Amino acid sequence: MDLGDVIDGAEVIRVTGRADAKIVALAYDSRRVTPNSLFFALPGEKENGIRFVADALARGAVAVASPQPRPADIPPGVAWVELTPGKERRGLARAAANFYNHPASALELIAVTGTNGKTTTAFLVDSILRAAGRTSALISTTGYRTPKGSRIGANTTPESLDLEQMFAEVRDAGGTHAVLEASSHALAMDRLWGCHFAAAVFTNLTRDHLDYHKTFEAYFSAKRLLFEGTGAGAPDLAVLNADDDYASRLEGLSPRTLTYGLVAVADLTAKKFAFSFEGLEFTAHTPSGNIHVRSPLVGRINVYNILAAIGVGIGLNIPSAQIEAGIACLELVPGRFERVDEGQPFQVFVDYAHTDDALRNLISTAREMASGGRIITLFGAGGERDRTKRPLMGEAAGSLSDLVVLTSDNPRSEDPLRIINDVVVGLQKTNVKYQVEPDRERALAIALGEARPGDIVLLAGKGHETYQVLRDGAVEFDDREKARAILRRKGFSKRGS
Repeated sequence: MDLGDVIDGAEVIRVTGRADAKIVALAYDSRRVTPNSLFFALPGEKENGIRFVADALARGAVAVASPQPRPADIPPGVAWVELTPGKERRGLARAAANFYNHPASALELIAVTGTNGKTTTAFLVDSILRAAGRTSALISTTGYRTPKGSRIGANTTPESLDLEQMFAEVRDAGGTHAVLEASSHALAMDRLWGCHFAAAVFTNLTRDHLDYHKTFEAYFSAKRLLFEGTGAGAPDLAVLNADDDYASRLEGLSPRTLTYGLVAVADLTAKKFAFSFEGLEFTAHTPSGNIHVRSPLVGRINVYNILAAIGVGIGLNIPSAQIEAGIACLELVPGRFERVDEGQPFQVFVDYAHTDDALRNLISTAREMASGGRIITLFGAGGERDRTKRPLMGEAAGSLSDLVVLTSDNPRSEDPLRIINDVVVGLQKTNVKYQVEPDRERALAIALGEARPGDIVLLAGKGHETYQVLRDGAVEFDDREKARAILRRKGFSKRGS
């Protein structure tokens, strides 16, 4: 493809050098550059891509796009695309769409944003689509799946170039839809620029990511970008959680809005529901009639997620029977209230909860289903992230649990004991009994060792993750597998295994 065709519509100040360069690949990471590539040298949170231009050229790049003017030492045979500063990632998004021949325009895109519930809601919507016979992509915190297969994801929402490649995989396989989680980082960084959404879901807004956004209002403003439109017009349908105060600030931005909730007046609601460790059952009252829900997912919080997914299904004109079937066949979402069962006489669940609100929802869900047993909560807080939420997490866990085991999450380069001390400030505002063990595997053994018949042990924070990020890098660590191994060492074994 000609360079001019690739960058058509991107906000370009000037092109110097070989403006007629032929481009066969795009890359924003110099390690992925192949011969005849256009390399995007973009500023990042920790590194500036301009530092890697020489590496990209050595690997065969024939053009570079950057918000910086052309350096004097760039060979004359290399094209230099100077992008408008501050809008350079929009340039990447536009170029990626051009390069893959605008695959998003051939699909119906559904995005889910909010602090908590994004992953489960996205899984539910995807399951409904598949029950309706659609072929789709699912792009979430747990990984990316297209008709070409599944892959591990580095970010909840990938960079625009990776997104457009996945959209092309769906289109080229005859697919029709893509469901994705839209993170606040991705929205603020224009990863979704130029994508038009058939539906957008807002689940809730609670404290998170203030290390990046700095203020809560800036965090909300990033979420709002999805509903204002990301350079391609507002979503056709907004599905909003009416029980969240911020939902009212999103109404009226889309041509059509459906609300859901359990407290406020809403378009979709559930007046009565039954839940147990085996799942949920309730009737959803909707503008299209009642929908009977049977789901293996558990807890009140999943009533919200299911109502949101139903709203999307209705908005996409999917028949009620197919919506019901899609909900019923989703057995679990990786690392979201996922049960670990080795025949032990107490319940063990692994969950991704890593904010104070998520912990509160998780423990409240367990409390509602407890039959007199204790709630034992193990969790930690991530390093190099918002310190101000750590005592809030401690207070949330301490106020609702019977015993807390405080440990490390992903400490990264921070001192684990410093992180733990920040959390203890909140724990000490409660009367909960707690133990501290920075080594997560030993902490798991403590929590499971404390459990008695009828108790519920919650292993929170890492969910689906199969690694732990320490000062020296990532190591293999899966709460689910570690817990199973500890339970087996204690002599438990699933019947028949």
